[in-house]
Order: sequence, then C-alpha cells, then structure tokens
Amino acid sequence: MSIHEKHRSEAEQGAEPTPLIAIASVIASMALIAVGNGLMFAYIPVRLGAEGFDPTWAGLIITGLSAGGLAGCILTGPLVRRVGHARAFMVLSALIALANAAVGAGPHPLLWIAARALYGFAICGLFIVAQSWLNDAVANAIRGRVMAFFYVAYVAGLGVGYATLALVDIRTADAPLIGIVFTALSILPVGLTRLAQPPAPQAASVALGRAWRISPVGVAGMLAVGGLSMAIAGFAPIHATAKGYSQADVALLLSAMPVGTLILQIPLGWISDRTDRRYVLIAASALATLAGLFALGFDGGALTALVVIYIVWDGASESIYSLSSAHASDRAGKEDMVALSSSLLFAWSLSGFIVPGIVTALSAVFGTQAFIYVAILIAAAFCLFVLLRVFTTRPVPAHETGNFAPMTAQAPLPVELAFGPDEQDRHRGN
Repeated sequence: MSIHEKHRSEAEQGAEPTPLIAIASVIASMALIAVGNGLMFAYIPVRLGAEGFDPTWAGLIITGLSAGGLAGCILTGPLVRRVGHARAFMVLSALIALANAAVGAGPHPLLWIAARALYGFAICGLFIVAQSWLNDAVANAIRGRVMAFFYVAYVAGLGVGYATLALVDIRTADAPLIGIVFTALSILPVGLTRLAQPPAPQAASVALGRAWRISPVGVAGMLAVGGLSMAIAGFAPIHATAKGYSQADVALLLSAMPVGTLILQIPLGWISDRTDRRYVLIAASALATLAGLFALGFDGGALTALVVIYIVWDGASESIYSLSSAHASDRAGKEDMVALSSSLLFAWSLSGFIVPGIVTALSAVFGTQAFIYVAILIAAAFCLFVLLRVFTTRPVPAHETGNFAPMTAQAPLPVELAFGPDEQDRHRGN
C-alpha cells in the first residue's frame, strides 16, 4: 500500500480528530518566526539609513527578498517531497537563522541582498509547508476558523516584531540576534509536535491563461496585491527613514500597519459573503487609492496622521488579497481548484518580484516617495478594471459562493507548486 493510499485509508476508517494542541504547535511556530521577521524587516532600512547608505540599497534588498520568495514558491514542493513537512520546516527555519546571521555580520549591502533573498526563499517555503500541513490536519468544519487564527497570529507576531525595533540599539547586531533567537524558538513546537505529517504534495501546474478564463478579477487582484503589499510594507520603512523619522517613529508606524489588516478584513469579508464580491473589491481598491493620496498629501507630516493613514492604506490593500482569492474560488469548479490556486500564487509572487524592482529604479531617479505613486497607480488601475468587469459580466449567484476567510498578502496562498509533469508521472507509476 502506498503512502497516499495508507493516508486515505486511515482517514476513511475514522481516525481520531487531530488534537488542538498539535495544531497550535504549527501556529505557535509561525507566530514566533513572525516576531523575528517583523524586527528584521524594520531593522534593515533603519540601519542602512543610520550608516549613511543610499536608500536605493534598501530597495535592492527588498527586490532580492522578492526574488527569493518567487523561487521558494516554486521549489518548496520538491523539498517537502524529499524530506517531509517537519524536516522541511526545520531546514527552512535554519536558512532564516543563517540569513539573519549574515545581516548581523555588519552593514554590507551586497551580502544583505543575498541574505534577504535566502530569507525570502525560506519564509515563502515555511508558509507553504505550514498551511498545507494545517489544511491536511484540520477537519472541514473548523478549517476556516483555524486558518483565520493562523493568519491573525502571524500578523500579530509581525506587529510585535516591528514594535521591538524601538527597544534595540540600531548600530549593533542586537536585532539579528533577536531574530535568530525567535527563529530557533520556532523550531521547538514543530520539533516536539505529535501532529501527523500529510502525504507528499501532488503536482500543481501553473496555467495563467486558464486561471484568467475562470476569474480575470481574481488573477488581476493577485497581480495587483502582490505589488501593493511589497511596495507599501517594503518601502514604507525605507521612505520614513529617508524622511528623517526616528527609529522609534518607524517602529510605531510599522507596528500600527497590521492593525488595519485585522480591522478591515472581517467587515469587508462579511459584506462580500452577502453581495457581489466585486463591489467590495471596488470599495477596497478605491479606499487604498484614496489612502495613498492622503499618504502623499501628508508625506513628512505629523506622525499621528501618518499612522492613521497607513493603517487604512495597508488594511485596504491587504483586503484585496483575501477578497480576490475568495472571488476566484467562487467561479471555479472543484476540478479547477488546484491549478487555479497555483496560478494565483504564481501571479502574486511574480508581481511581488517585479514591482519592487520598478520602485527601486524609480526611487533612484525620483526619490523614495516613488513607492506611493506606484501603489496609487496599481490600486486605481485595479479598481477601474473591476468596475469594468461589473458592467460586462454577471455576478456569481449568492447560493454558489463560498465563505470568506481572512488572509494576508504577507503570506502565500496555501498551495504547493510541487513537481513537473515528468516527476508527477514517475510518482504515479511507483
């Protein structure tokens, strides 16, 4: 009997429900990693600014991170196939610790670009491993609530990490050391968990043309939010540092931004379950556009005003991610779900790689505020596109839609890009 058949057989025979404590181990591990990740995300641009480096270097580091993330989305599947979920989780955590250690060696921009590319690969892989592990372990009846708690725990961990920046000496290696500590701590819950490992991931081909035919709005939403998320979250600390805001100010601004994700997603999702989701997507993207204009108007002004603006800006932008995913799922049949999810993941990753490169190039010419203009343009273009779709296509009937689940654009969709067709065929022949 193959591993897959054995796994299915045990499930069909009514295996005991997975204990919540086992599920919590994976969630706790990712929350611990988030603390270190949030701190490092805030630390790098502030440290570079304190050392007098041009902000373009910080932008190149964000681009390197995004390139690593794109590779992680593609290569994590083969890693899990080779060593399993638990070992893959530990390997990827070790890579994050190594990346943080490289940053702790001192402000060497080229080394930091390589280190953050390694981090991008590892964190994207960790999300794919954690989410697929939870999806396999959790019953359908509680899957939505568990995944919502997973995302909230990670976003909260990021916020704690951002806030920690205010407590460290920016000119020392304290921040990377704290990041390494939290990464090491994150391995313990997974290393001690009794949560059964799922079977190896199956092949999931990327078919953007097919995904576009199923849901143009869903694909466009992922392309939009991949760029929006990396532009806002990635370049806000770079720009704030260049504008002369203090280390504590940058920490406050970044730690406040996840609040918008937690506040706006639930009401927007509740509304989207009861109407055409495209109306809510129009509202979210219009709000992101308006908030971007306010961010431009108040740029360099009072910190309190900027904090409120960025809370709304980040929350509205992040909401596009979960709303687009839900809308695409509404329009897909069961046989389309794996290819659709893989294609949406690829679209998100591709945009998250290309847009930071564009912003970095524009910043070198027009200054660090270029990310605001790019974010406004992306949100406005997506808003107009969805509005056009509303006038040209019919909505999905209410009784055929699924339920909204909170998600964050800081984490990839829960799907593995596992193998090429040849590898899949060999696996099936075993």
